[in-house]
Amino acid sequence: MEHVILVIHLILTVALIGLILLQRSEGGGLGLGTGGGLGNFATAQTTANALTKATTIVAVCFFATSLILAILASHSGGKKSILDSVPAAESSAAPAATPTAPVEPSKPAVPLAN
Repeated sequence: MEHVILVIHLILTVALIGLILLQRSEGGGLGLGTGGGLGNFATAQTTANALTKATTIVAVCFFATSLILAILASHSGGKKSILDSVPAAESSAAPAATPTAPVEPSKPAVPLAN
C-alpha cells in the first residue's frame, strides 16, 4: 500500500510543478497558460481561475499523501532512522596494542673509524 501511495505522491508532485509553471506570475514568469491559441474558447481570466483551482486541489492531495506516507513510515516496524543501517565500528580498524619488550637500538654493521 505504501508503494501505491508513493507513486500517487510522485504523480501529484509532477502535476503540481506543471500547474505552477503554467500560471502567469506577477513578473511575467513563464506564463504558458495564457496563450493566443485558445481563441474565444477561454479568456485569460477563466484560464487563470481554472489553473488556480486545479493547483489548489492538487496541492491539497499532495499534502494528504505526504501525511499518509509520514504516518505509514512511523507505524512501520522497520528501521527508525537512516543511522540504524550503519554497521557498528569494528575494532580491527585500529591495531591492537600488544605488549612488547623494549628494543635496543641496533649497532652499526661497519665500525666507525676514530
